[in-house]
Amino acid sequence: MTIFQAPEYDARKARRRKIILSVVAAVAVAAGIIWFVFRNWPEEHVTKNFFTALVNKDYKTAYGVWINDKNWESKPPLQRYPFTDFYRDWGPAGDWGPIKSFKIDGSTRPRDKDGTSNGVVVIVTVNERKEPALIFVDKDKQLSFSPFELAP
Repeated sequence: MTIFQAPEYDARKARRRKIILSVVAAVAVAAGIIWFVFRNWPEEHVTKNFFTALVNKDYKTAYGVWINDKNWESKPPLQRYPFTDFYRDWGPAGDWGPIKSFKIDGSTRPRDKDGTSNGVVVIVTVNERKEPALIFVDKDKQLSFSPFELAP
């Protein structure tokens, strides 16, 4: 066979290649969509566990979720945000009042000045109030009040 002799066209082989490429492209697009929709699911799940404990008035469990330490009671109290401060903020007399319902509205991954992100802001409607709660979930799954504000 020389350079001027082309192999005979095989329609069956060409059709098979087209189907394989189409399937690979469809799977890649579906994977991208699934990743985009569920990219912040772990942080939203932690936030859901936190608010579920608050709705159930299980403040000790909620505090354990907040600081990402289930065994917090067997350790010395935290200086930066002790349970008494947590209960004052999230208990029945807190800013949100007794939490009876919540809905996770979405989440966003804010970027620092250098373009990196070290956590996710989860937007939660609490007790059907207009002003949402902004919960920051860091890479270690510890919760805090969001240092970021929502843009209108």
